[in-house]
Amino acid sequence: MDRDSELALVARLRAGDTVAFDEVYAEFNDRLFSFLARLSRRRDVAEDLLEETWLRLVSQSVRLNAETRLGPWLFTVARNLHTSYRRSRMMEESHAGGFVGLWPAGLPQRSPFEETAANDMERRLEAALAALPVASREVLLLVAMEGMRPADAAAVCGIAPEAVRQRLSRARAQLARELDEAPLLQRRILREVMP
Repeated sequence: MDRDSELALVARLRAGDTVAFDEVYAEFNDRLFSFLARLSRRRDVAEDLLEETWLRLVSQSVRLNAETRLGPWLFTVARNLHTSYRRSRMMEESHAGGFVGLWPAGLPQRSPFEETAANDMERRLEAALAALPVASREVLLLVAMEGMRPADAAAVCGIAPEAVRQRLSRARAQLARELDEAPLLQRRILREVMP
């Protein structure tokens, strides 16, 4: 979307134009869902956070700055919602020690997203992404997958552009290591199982 079209769309959103919302939704919904699904590693969480992201746009649209860049704004909201979700989960888990038998604990089971990964490379890539720390994963997803400029990704993450470049460099290096080590690990496991 070119900048003039984006500014016109922001103006329409600020005026309460529901068709403008539909256009923004069509442009960003799949991208936001992909970002949240890969970030959270759970489809149900991604769906809930995505819905909340759109509710935030609806409730805040009249207060948008006329110069708002929609992509960075939406991804910032989605990222912040994910961060809040993670914090609340950590608090719940830290206070749930006495309730071990009542709720399932530990890591969630594989999601439908993971189960439907079509080929080995996709599964390896998803596993390698999951192995990255969240801060590295979100920067990699924003820049490499969403095509954001490092300056926009920095604004989304609330950090300096140089920090984004450093995280991106480390994330790419770790991702490459994870992808290189996956076949070695598979061969080692096979040797242990089949002498």
